[in-house]
Amino acid sequence: HALEPVVLGYVQRLNSAGVLDFLDLLRSVRDLLVRNDEVRRELSSRFTHLFVDEFQDTDPLQAEILLLLAADDLAEVRPSHIRPKAGKLFVVGDPKQAIYRFRRADIMLYERVKEQLLGSGAELLHLSTSFRSRPAIQSLVNHCFSERMTGGETQASYVALQNFRTESTDQPSVVVLPIPAPYPHWTATPRVTLGQLEASLPDAVGAYVDWLVTQSGWMVDAPGGARPIAARDVCCLFRRFVNFGEDVTRPYVRALEARRLPHVLVGGRSFHGREEVMALRTALQAIEWPDDELMVYATLRGAFFALSDSELLEFKAFIGSLAGDQQRLGRLHPLRRTPRERLPESIQAVADSLDILGSLHVSRNRRPIAETIGRLLAETRAHAGVAIWPTGEQALANVLSLIDKARRYEARGALSFRGFVEWLELSAERGQGSEAPVIEEGTDGVRLMTVHGAKGLEFPVVILCEPGAPLETNRPSRFIDPDAGLWAQGLCGLMPYELLAHEDQIKAQDDAEVIRLGYVAATRARDLLVVPGIGDGPYPEERWSSIFHPAIYPEKQFRGVSQRASGCPDFKPDSVYQRPFGPDLLDRVPVKPGWHPELAGGAGAVWWSPADLELNRHERGGIRQQEILVADGEASAAKAAHQAWSEERKARLTRGATSGAHSRSVTQVAHAVEARAQGEPAPLAELSADAARALASKYFPEEILTLADAVRVEAPIARSSGRPRGARFGTLVHALLERTEFDTSAKGAANLASLAALLARQLGATERELLAARDACANALN
Repeated sequence: HALEPVVLGYVQRLNSAGVLDFLDLLRSVRDLLVRNDEVRRELSSRFTHLFVDEFQDTDPLQAEILLLLAADDLAEVRPSHIRPKAGKLFVVGDPKQAIYRFRRADIMLYERVKEQLLGSGAELLHLSTSFRSRPAIQSLVNHCFSERMTGGETQASYVALQNFRTESTDQPSVVVLPIPAPYPHWTATPRVTLGQLEASLPDAVGAYVDWLVTQSGWMVDAPGGARPIAARDVCCLFRRFVNFGEDVTRPYVRALEARRLPHVLVGGRSFHGREEVMALRTALQAIEWPDDELMVYATLRGAFFALSDSELLEFKAFIGSLAGDQQRLGRLHPLRRTPRERLPESIQAVADSLDILGSLHVSRNRRPIAETIGRLLAETRAHAGVAIWPTGEQALANVLSLIDKARRYEARGALSFRGFVEWLELSAERGQGSEAPVIEEGTDGVRLMTVHGAKGLEFPVVILCEPGAPLETNRPSRFIDPDAGLWAQGLCGLMPYELLAHEDQIKAQDDAEVIRLGYVAATRARDLLVVPGIGDGPYPEERWSSIFHPAIYPEKQFRGVSQRASGCPDFKPDSVYQRPFGPDLLDRVPVKPGWHPELAGGAGAVWWSPADLELNRHERGGIRQQEILVADGEASAAKAAHQAWSEERKARLTRGATSGAHSRSVTQVAHAVEARAQGEPAPLAELSADAARALASKYFPEEILTLADAVRVEAPIARSSGRPRGARFGTLVHALLERTEFDTSAKGAANLASLAALLARQLGATERELLAARDACANALN
């Protein structure tokens, strides 16, 4: 009840703007079907068959709409009492992939609707053959999840995956990537910590991807045949992107950037943490508040102006000397005029930079915000500068994305430059904003995604990240009762009674969904699945990665025994790269790197050696491709060639714009002939068409006139006065003309009639409109 004014205010704003959100659309459609018998009958007859995929992701409103459209008895509007018409509804769903409870898609709803359909005569089929993954990956999935998905009220029943593809003998399909340094350095008693796991794994992932792409020679299956692994084939999957306000993906991004591996952070929240974005936000604050000397200094010292401390100190000393105080430093103020005649050449750049900020401040509210940002970038030549950073494509895309944010901000009716700057700062504090996608689908770049974002996708190589994510939830998430129209959720650390009353049930549902999240993550892989592990044994507490422990850890007596792995380097003997000395570790038996045939449910897996990876590679500073900034001898020649081409092109366009053939009509020719015969010009209007044609025949060949007379003019087909009109009829005619084949035979006429009937049913056209559209299309073809 406390939030009711907020909800009502939101609804009023939607109504005043004349818009609907997605939930409103669903609710409006459901209400329309329930309350309007005619609409329900019309739509039910229009859609003769309903095919639904990913049914486990269906929320209650969508399920009600489907049942109402598929109902055998259209008078029944109670969803739980509806019996679907035989053969009309076909649904495909995998309850093992139900991971959208936060969007009201609950596995209990799935099971309830399934039982309702089965009770109405539906047939249940199990599709168990997986065409995606290699057999070793499927064996690992079956081994791990058959014990955790045992059915019941909150969990799906497991159906084992059956193989379709054949296993590769040249390279492994399952790799366990050991965390190089699982022990912290500061503790006297060596033991694995979650913080150290999360700190050490990103470097190993970056090094492994680098080896995979540049050195392995491994292949992946592709439509055109097997090809080497590329960066675009690799996807790093996370359970979440933010943990306690921190960006989980940032260390992984740094590890990839240090190795110059292109990457795409799909839906990440590190936009405001990027150097180029922070530099641009600082510059915008300096433009808005020129009295803030700290922001002005940070802008001048930052990435766009890149002035040194010595230059800035010298300038401040010069400003102080102008005031007659040699001991006092002046201020860096963009609006203060600096006497250029006395200014030393060594600090001219400082004065020029301040002038740029000052001019942008003065005009900031008289021009679009995006234009102000664009002028700042143009004055500092930031586009070229940012593009040659170590990750220039991403940096430049983020800068352009911020300009796009400014345009959208103004499009909403907000015109204040200060408002935009404050909005940016608020977004940065909240961690809002994802990096701009610079790499399109199909081009190169490692993908970093959440499991929810990767749902429905597949990748040749999948690396599971964030091993320390929790497996069990500490607090219940939400309680949903569709029948009562109740949604109970915690807010500001407080929980309503309805949620507390069902705490155990909700936590069981939440924990079951985490298991399904692991299933979805593992089944995204086609050719290679990489799972993180700890060489000295699994982490003692249950975490998200614990789901895979039964399939990746050998029994203790077999840990020291491994075989040579096909397609892999000759591994060094230890799977822990950095291990502190301590008596507690003397009895530890690390897993020996190499091939372990008993893992992955008996299909075998490879434990990697972190010592064989290029670890601890730091981010590269400076710029890349500096040669593009260096003038060479070919530049002037290329410029001269371009100038010559431009001049030649201009000359050709000029010549092309001048008519080379002058044509005159018959009337003009007759007028000229008559004028010459009479010695004076005759008005064009006084010359009849017959006279003009007779005179022109003296000067034009007879065959030209004959050809002119032979021109055939198509007579328009008379339109029936009773022909239908309106947008629906016009749409039907145009759709028919667009899709029908150019075939006037009897078979073509039959196809035309069938297509017309299909389109008419989809558009809700009447029988009269159907016949008229079919005849009009047939006349046009004939």
